[in-house]
Amino acid sequence: MSIKLSRRVTDIPPFHVMEVLERAQELEREGRDIIHLEIGEPDFPTASHICEAANAAMCTGNTKYTHSLGSPELRAAIVDNYKQKFNVDISPDQIIISSGTSPAMLLLFMALLDSEDKVIMSNPHYACYPNFVRAVGGEPDFVYTNEDNGFILQPEDVAAKIDERTKAILINSPSNPTGQVLPASTLEELARVAGDVPIISDEIYQGLVYEGEDHTILEFTDNAFVLNGFSKLYAMTGWRLGYLIAPMEYMRTLQKIQQNFFISTNAFVQQAGIAALTGPQDQGHEMVKTYDKRRRYLLQRIEEIGLEVKCEPKGAYYVLADARKFGEDSLELSQRILEDIGVAVTPGIDFGKGAEGHLRFSYANSMENIKEGMDRIAAYFAEKSK
Repeated sequence: MSIKLSRRVTDIPPFHVMEVLERAQELEREGRDIIHLEIGEPDFPTASHICEAANAAMCTGNTKYTHSLGSPELRAAIVDNYKQKFNVDISPDQIIISSGTSPAMLLLFMALLDSEDKVIMSNPHYACYPNFVRAVGGEPDFVYTNEDNGFILQPEDVAAKIDERTKAILINSPSNPTGQVLPASTLEELARVAGDVPIISDEIYQGLVYEGEDHTILEFTDNAFVLNGFSKLYAMTGWRLGYLIAPMEYMRTLQKIQQNFFISTNAFVQQAGIAALTGPQDQGHEMVKTYDKRRRYLLQRIEEIGLEVKCEPKGAYYVLADARKFGEDSLELSQRILEDIGVAVTPGIDFGKGAEGHLRFSYANSMENIKEGMDRIAAYFAEKSK
Protein backbone atom coordinates (compact mmCIF):
# COMPACT_ATOMS: atom_id res chain seq x y z
CA MET A 1 0.00 0.00 0.00
CA SER A 2 1.30 3.43 -0.95
CA ILE A 3 1.50 5.76 2.04
CA LYS A 4 0.99 9.43 1.32
CA LEU A 5 2.94 11.82 3.51
CA SER A 6 2.29 15.52 3.87
CA ARG A 7 4.14 17.80 1.47
CA ARG A 8 5.46 19.74 4.45
CA VAL A 9 7.36 16.60 5.41
CA THR A 10 8.39 15.29 2.00
CA ASP A 11 9.64 18.71 0.83
CA ILE A 12 12.02 19.15 3.79
CA PRO A 13 15.59 18.89 2.47
CA PRO A 14 18.15 16.80 4.32
CA PHE A 15 20.35 18.44 6.93
CA HIS A 16 23.59 17.90 5.00
CA VAL A 17 25.95 18.36 7.93
CA MET A 18 24.24 15.46 9.71
CA GLU A 19 24.50 13.32 6.59
CA VAL A 20 28.21 14.17 6.35
CA LEU A 21 28.61 13.21 10.02
CA GLU A 22 26.70 9.96 9.57
CA ARG A 23 28.75 8.98 6.51
CA ALA A 24 31.94 9.87 8.40
CA GLN A 25 30.86 7.60 11.23
CA GLU A 26 30.21 4.77 8.75
CA LEU A 27 33.75 5.18 7.42
CA GLU A 28 35.10 5.13 10.97
CA ARG A 29 33.31 1.84 11.63
CA GLU A 30 35.08 0.49 8.53
CA GLY A 31 38.41 1.43 10.09
CA ARG A 32 39.05 4.79 8.38
CA ASP A 33 40.71 7.61 10.32
CA ILE A 34 38.35 10.59 9.98
CA ILE A 35 39.03 14.18 11.01
CA HIS A 36 35.81 15.96 12.00
CA LEU A 37 35.68 19.61 10.96
CA GLU A 38 31.97 19.50 10.11
CA ILE A 39 29.98 19.37 13.32
CA GLY A 40 29.26 22.32 15.61
CA GLU A 41 29.76 20.54 18.89
CA PRO A 42 32.27 21.58 21.59
CA ASP A 43 35.05 19.07 22.16
CA PHE A 44 35.12 20.11 25.83
CA PRO A 45 33.30 18.02 28.45
CA THR A 46 30.49 19.54 30.48
CA ALA A 47 32.01 21.12 33.61
CA SER A 48 32.01 18.81 36.63
CA HIS A 49 29.92 21.07 38.88
CA ILE A 50 27.13 21.03 36.27
CA CYS A 51 27.15 17.21 36.10
CA GLU A 52 27.20 17.01 39.88
CA ALA A 53 24.13 19.24 40.13
CA ALA A 54 22.18 17.00 37.75
CA ASN A 55 23.30 13.88 39.58
CA ALA A 56 22.28 15.33 42.94
CA ALA A 57 18.88 16.26 41.54
CA MET A 58 18.29 12.73 40.25
CA CYS A 59 19.50 11.11 43.46
CA THR A 60 17.20 13.25 45.62
CA GLY A 61 14.13 12.52 43.50
CA ASN A 62 13.98 15.77 41.50
CA THR A 63 12.68 13.84 38.51
CA LYS A 64 9.04 14.97 38.27
CA TYR A 65 7.21 17.35 35.98
CA THR A 66 8.08 20.99 36.49
CA HIS A 67 5.96 24.05 35.76
CA SER A 68 5.29 24.17 32.02
CA LEU A 69 7.28 27.41 31.75
CA GLY A 70 10.18 25.80 33.58
CA SER A 71 11.72 25.84 37.01
CA PRO A 72 11.24 29.24 38.72
CA GLU A 73 14.84 29.05 39.97
CA LEU A 74 16.26 28.54 36.47
CA ARG A 75 14.15 31.33 35.03
CA ALA A 76 15.34 33.62 37.81
CA ALA A 77 18.96 32.67 37.06
CA ILE A 78 18.45 33.58 33.39
CA VAL A 79 17.01 36.95 34.41
CA ASP A 80 20.07 37.60 36.58
CA ASN A 81 22.40 36.51 33.78
CA TYR A 82 20.92 38.96 31.26
CA LYS A 83 20.96 41.74 33.86
CA GLN A 84 24.60 41.09 34.70
CA LYS A 85 25.83 40.70 31.12
CA PHE A 86 23.73 43.27 29.30
CA ASN A 87 21.97 45.38 31.94
CA VAL A 88 18.55 44.49 30.55
CA ASP A 89 15.51 43.94 32.75
CA ILE A 90 13.28 40.98 31.99
CA SER A 91 10.84 39.05 34.15
CA PRO A 92 10.94 35.32 34.89
CA ASP A 93 7.39 35.28 33.56
CA GLN A 94 8.78 36.16 30.10
CA ILE A 95 10.85 32.96 29.90
CA ILE A 96 9.89 29.47 28.80
CA ILE A 97 12.39 26.65 29.32
CA SER A 98 12.62 24.11 26.48
CA SER A 99 14.43 20.89 25.59
CA GLY A 100 16.95 22.75 23.44
CA THR A 101 16.42 25.80 21.26
CA SER A 102 14.84 23.82 18.41
CA PRO A 103 11.60 23.09 20.32
CA ALA A 104 11.53 26.73 21.42
CA MET A 105 11.79 27.76 17.78
CA LEU A 106 8.94 25.46 16.87
CA LEU A 107 6.77 26.87 19.68
CA LEU A 108 7.50 30.38 18.51
CA PHE A 109 6.73 29.87 14.84
CA MET A 110 3.55 27.97 15.72
CA ALA A 111 2.46 30.98 17.78
CA LEU A 112 3.39 33.64 15.20
CA LEU A 113 2.66 32.25 11.76
CA ASP A 114 -0.44 31.53 9.75
CA SER A 115 -0.37 30.14 6.24
CA GLU A 116 1.77 32.27 3.86
CA ASP A 117 3.02 34.60 6.60
CA LYS A 118 6.65 35.55 5.98
CA VAL A 119 9.79 35.59 8.10
CA ILE A 120 12.67 37.70 6.81
CA MET A 121 16.07 36.02 7.22
CA SER A 122 19.52 36.25 5.72
CA ASN A 123 20.87 33.93 3.06
CA PRO A 124 23.26 32.28 4.05
CA HIS A 125 21.42 31.20 7.19
CA TYR A 126 21.42 28.38 9.72
CA ALA A 127 20.27 25.37 7.73
CA CYS A 128 17.08 24.59 9.65
CA TYR A 129 15.51 28.08 9.85
CA PRO A 130 13.51 27.84 6.58
CA ASN A 131 12.37 24.34 7.46
CA PHE A 132 10.88 25.46 10.77
CA VAL A 133 9.04 28.28 9.03
CA ARG A 134 7.70 26.09 6.22
CA ALA A 135 6.70 23.32 8.65
CA VAL A 136 3.99 25.56 10.13
CA GLY A 137 2.88 26.94 6.75
CA GLY A 138 4.95 30.11 6.67
CA GLU A 139 7.37 31.33 4.02
CA PRO A 140 11.03 32.27 4.49
CA ASP A 141 11.76 35.63 2.85
CA PHE A 142 15.48 35.69 2.04
CA VAL A 143 17.77 38.69 2.05
CA TYR A 144 20.94 37.74 0.17
CA THR A 145 23.92 39.15 2.00
CA ASN A 146 27.31 40.36 0.81
CA GLU A 147 30.42 38.24 1.26
CA ASP A 148 32.61 41.35 1.31
CA ASN A 149 31.25 42.36 4.74
CA GLY A 150 31.03 38.83 6.11
CA PHE A 151 27.43 38.18 5.05
CA ILE A 152 26.13 40.60 7.71
CA LEU A 153 22.44 41.44 7.32
CA GLN A 154 22.01 45.09 6.35
CA PRO A 155 19.11 47.05 7.90
CA GLU A 156 18.26 48.88 4.67
CA ASP A 157 17.84 45.56 2.85
CA VAL A 158 15.56 44.30 5.61
CA ALA A 159 13.49 47.49 5.47
CA ALA A 160 12.96 47.00 1.73
CA LYS A 161 11.55 43.52 2.33
CA ILE A 162 8.96 44.35 5.00
CA ASP A 163 5.36 44.20 3.79
CA GLU A 164 1.90 43.31 5.13
CA ARG A 165 2.74 39.59 5.20
CA THR A 166 5.92 40.01 7.27
CA LYS A 167 5.42 38.55 10.75
CA ALA A 168 9.03 38.53 12.01
CA ILE A 169 12.67 39.25 11.22
CA LEU A 170 15.08 36.47 12.17
CA ILE A 171 18.69 37.27 13.08
CA ASN A 172 21.56 35.15 14.43
CA SER A 173 24.60 36.60 16.19
CA PRO A 174 27.20 35.20 16.67
CA SER A 175 26.31 33.47 13.44
CA ASN A 176 26.22 29.94 12.13
CA PRO A 177 27.63 29.43 9.48
CA THR A 178 29.62 32.64 9.04
CA GLY A 179 30.97 33.26 12.55
CA GLN A 180 30.12 36.94 12.24
CA VAL A 181 28.97 39.10 15.16
CA LEU A 182 26.42 41.85 14.54
CA PRO A 183 27.74 45.18 15.87
CA ALA A 184 25.62 47.28 18.22
CA SER A 185 25.00 49.87 15.51
CA THR A 186 23.51 47.24 13.20
CA LEU A 187 21.30 45.78 15.93
CA GLU A 188 20.07 49.25 16.86
CA GLU A 189 19.25 50.08 13.24
CA LEU A 190 17.53 46.73 12.69
CA ALA A 191 15.33 47.44 15.70
CA ARG A 192 14.48 50.86 14.25
CA VAL A 193 13.58 49.67 10.73
CA ALA A 194 11.60 46.70 12.10
CA GLY A 195 9.02 49.04 13.59
CA ASP A 196 6.08 46.96 14.79
CA VAL A 197 7.52 43.75 13.31
CA PRO A 198 9.12 41.63 16.06
CA ILE A 199 12.74 40.53 15.79
CA ILE A 200 13.64 36.93 16.57
CA SER A 201 17.23 36.79 17.78
CA ASP A 202 19.00 33.43 17.91
CA GLU A 203 21.71 34.00 20.52
CA ILE A 204 22.78 30.40 21.09
CA TYR A 205 26.48 31.27 20.50
CA GLN A 206 26.34 34.16 22.95
CA GLY A 207 29.59 34.40 24.91
CA LEU A 208 31.70 32.90 22.13
CA VAL A 209 33.04 36.26 20.88
CA TYR A 210 36.73 36.87 20.18
CA GLU A 211 36.77 40.40 18.82
CA GLY A 212 34.34 43.21 19.59
CA GLU A 213 31.48 43.07 22.08
CA ASP A 214 28.74 40.57 22.79
CA HIS A 215 25.18 41.95 22.59
CA THR A 216 21.55 40.91 22.86
CA ILE A 217 18.75 42.39 20.81
CA LEU A 218 16.99 43.17 24.11
CA GLU A 219 19.41 46.07 24.60
CA PHE A 220 17.77 47.80 21.64
CA THR A 221 14.10 46.78 21.63
CA ASP A 222 11.45 45.10 23.77
CA ASN A 223 9.64 43.92 20.64
CA ALA A 224 11.82 40.85 20.34
CA PHE A 225 12.05 37.13 21.00
CA VAL A 226 15.36 35.66 22.13
CA LEU A 227 16.36 32.05 21.55
CA ASN A 228 19.22 30.85 23.73
CA GLY A 229 20.46 27.81 25.59
CA PHE A 230 23.32 25.93 27.18
CA SER A 231 24.64 23.75 24.35
CA LYS A 232 27.51 25.87 23.06
CA LEU A 233 28.99 28.05 25.82
CA TYR A 234 28.55 25.37 28.48
CA ALA A 235 29.36 22.33 26.27
CA MET A 236 25.93 20.81 26.99
CA THR A 237 24.71 19.78 23.53
CA GLY A 238 23.40 16.40 24.65
CA TRP A 239 21.61 17.81 27.68
CA ARG A 240 19.03 19.48 25.40
CA LEU A 241 18.35 22.59 27.44
CA GLY A 242 17.29 25.91 25.94
CA TYR A 243 14.93 28.78 26.51
CA LEU A 244 12.85 31.46 24.86
CA ILE A 245 12.46 35.02 26.12
CA ALA A 246 9.28 36.64 24.79
CA PRO A 247 7.20 39.79 25.26
CA MET A 248 4.68 39.24 28.02
CA GLU A 249 1.64 39.44 25.75
CA TYR A 250 2.73 36.26 23.91
CA MET A 251 3.47 34.15 26.96
CA ARG A 252 0.05 32.64 27.62
CA THR A 253 -0.17 31.36 24.03
CA LEU A 254 3.36 29.96 24.16
CA GLN A 255 2.61 28.29 27.47
CA LYS A 256 -0.49 26.56 26.10
CA ILE A 257 1.50 25.21 23.15
CA GLN A 258 4.21 23.97 25.52
CA GLN A 259 1.63 22.28 27.76
CA ASN A 260 0.10 20.45 24.80
CA PHE A 261 3.17 19.45 22.82
CA PHE A 262 6.03 19.14 25.34
CA ILE A 263 4.47 19.39 28.87
CA SER A 264 7.74 20.47 30.52
CA THR A 265 11.51 20.16 30.31
CA ASN A 266 13.46 17.53 32.30
CA ALA A 267 13.63 18.58 35.94
CA PHE A 268 17.16 17.41 36.72
CA VAL A 269 18.53 18.96 33.51
CA GLN A 270 17.09 22.29 34.63
CA GLN A 271 19.06 21.93 37.87
CA ALA A 272 22.17 21.52 35.74
CA GLY A 273 21.26 24.76 33.96
CA ILE A 274 21.07 26.61 37.27
CA ALA A 275 24.54 25.32 38.18
CA ALA A 276 25.87 26.40 34.78
CA LEU A 277 24.67 29.99 35.21
CA THR A 278 25.43 30.45 38.89
CA GLY A 279 28.53 28.30 39.35
CA PRO A 280 32.18 28.80 38.30
CA GLN A 281 32.66 30.22 34.79
CA ASP A 282 36.32 29.19 34.46
CA GLN A 283 35.76 26.54 31.80
CA GLY A 284 33.78 28.92 29.61
CA HIS A 285 36.58 31.49 29.75
CA GLU A 286 39.15 28.81 28.91
CA MET A 287 37.03 27.58 26.00
CA VAL A 288 36.90 31.07 24.51
CA LYS A 289 40.69 31.44 24.71
CA THR A 290 41.21 28.01 23.15
CA TYR A 291 38.69 28.59 20.35
CA ASP A 292 40.34 31.92 19.53
CA LYS A 293 43.75 30.23 19.09
CA ARG A 294 42.17 27.64 16.82
CA ARG A 295 40.30 30.32 14.87
CA ARG A 296 43.48 32.25 14.12
CA TYR A 297 45.34 29.11 13.08
CA LEU A 298 42.50 27.88 10.87
CA LEU A 299 42.17 31.22 9.09
CA GLN A 300 45.89 31.19 8.33
CA ARG A 301 45.76 27.65 6.93
CA ILE A 302 42.65 28.37 4.86
CA GLU A 303 44.39 31.31 3.22
CA GLU A 304 47.54 29.26 2.54
CA ILE A 305 45.51 26.52 0.88
CA GLY A 306 43.92 28.99 -1.51
CA LEU A 307 40.43 29.25 -0.06
CA GLU A 308 39.07 32.74 0.48
CA VAL A 309 37.52 34.42 3.51
CA LYS A 310 36.85 38.08 2.74
CA CYS A 311 35.80 39.09 6.24
CA GLU A 312 37.32 37.48 9.32
CA PRO A 313 34.77 35.73 11.57
CA LYS A 314 34.73 37.01 15.14
CA GLY A 315 32.45 34.61 17.01
CA ALA A 316 30.94 31.10 17.31
CA TYR A 317 33.38 28.45 16.02
CA TYR A 318 32.95 28.42 12.27
CA VAL A 319 34.71 29.70 9.18
CA LEU A 320 32.77 29.85 5.91
CA ALA A 321 35.35 29.80 3.11
CA ASP A 322 34.93 30.30 -0.64
CA ALA A 323 36.08 27.07 -2.32
CA ARG A 324 34.84 27.72 -5.85
CA LYS A 325 38.32 27.51 -7.36
CA PHE A 326 38.24 23.81 -6.43
CA GLY A 327 34.59 23.10 -7.27
CA GLU A 328 31.32 24.99 -7.74
CA ASP A 329 29.19 22.18 -6.25
CA SER A 330 29.88 22.33 -2.51
CA LEU A 331 28.02 19.11 -1.73
CA GLU A 332 29.99 17.12 -4.29
CA LEU A 333 33.25 18.75 -3.16
CA SER A 334 32.62 17.94 0.51
CA GLN A 335 31.77 14.35 -0.39
CA ARG A 336 35.01 13.97 -2.35
CA ILE A 337 37.06 15.41 0.49
CA LEU A 338 35.48 12.99 2.95
CA GLU A 339 35.76 9.89 0.78
CA ASP A 340 39.22 10.59 -0.64
CA ILE A 341 41.14 11.92 2.37
CA GLY A 342 38.91 11.34 5.38
CA VAL A 343 38.17 14.94 6.35
CA ALA A 344 34.57 15.86 7.10
CA VAL A 345 33.55 19.44 6.24
CA THR A 346 30.11 20.96 5.71
CA PRO A 347 28.93 21.96 2.21
CA GLY A 348 27.87 25.58 1.92
CA ILE A 349 24.62 24.67 0.18
CA ASP A 350 23.36 23.49 3.59
CA PHE A 351 23.04 27.17 4.49
CA GLY A 352 21.22 28.37 1.40
CA LYS A 353 22.03 29.32 -2.16
CA GLY A 354 23.98 32.32 -0.88
CA ALA A 355 26.64 29.95 0.49
CA GLU A 356 26.91 27.62 -2.50
CA GLY A 357 30.50 27.08 -3.56
CA HIS A 358 31.66 27.51 0.04
CA LEU A 359 32.74 25.06 2.73
CA ARG A 360 32.14 25.53 6.45
CA PHE A 361 34.95 24.52 8.77
CA SER A 362 34.27 24.01 12.47
CA TYR A 363 37.11 24.56 14.92
CA ALA A 364 35.27 22.85 17.78
CA ASN A 365 37.95 20.18 17.64
CA SER A 366 41.47 19.85 19.01
CA MET A 367 44.34 21.82 17.49
CA GLU A 368 46.02 18.51 16.70
CA ASN A 369 43.03 17.34 14.67
CA ILE A 370 42.60 20.71 12.96
CA LYS A 371 46.27 20.66 11.89
CA GLU A 372 45.98 17.11 10.57
CA GLY A 373 42.76 17.89 8.70
CA MET A 374 44.18 21.02 7.07
CA ASP A 375 47.40 19.19 6.15
CA ARG A 376 45.35 16.57 4.33
CA ILE A 377 43.23 19.18 2.54
CA ALA A 378 46.32 21.21 1.54
CA ALA A 379 47.99 18.15 0.01
CA TYR A 380 44.74 17.10 -1.69
CA PHE A 381 44.09 20.48 -3.31
CA ALA A 382 47.74 20.81 -4.31
CA GLU A 383 47.56 17.45 -6.08
CA LYS A 384 44.28 18.34 -7.81
CA SER A 385 45.75 21.66 -9.01
CA LYS A 386 48.62 19.98 -10.89
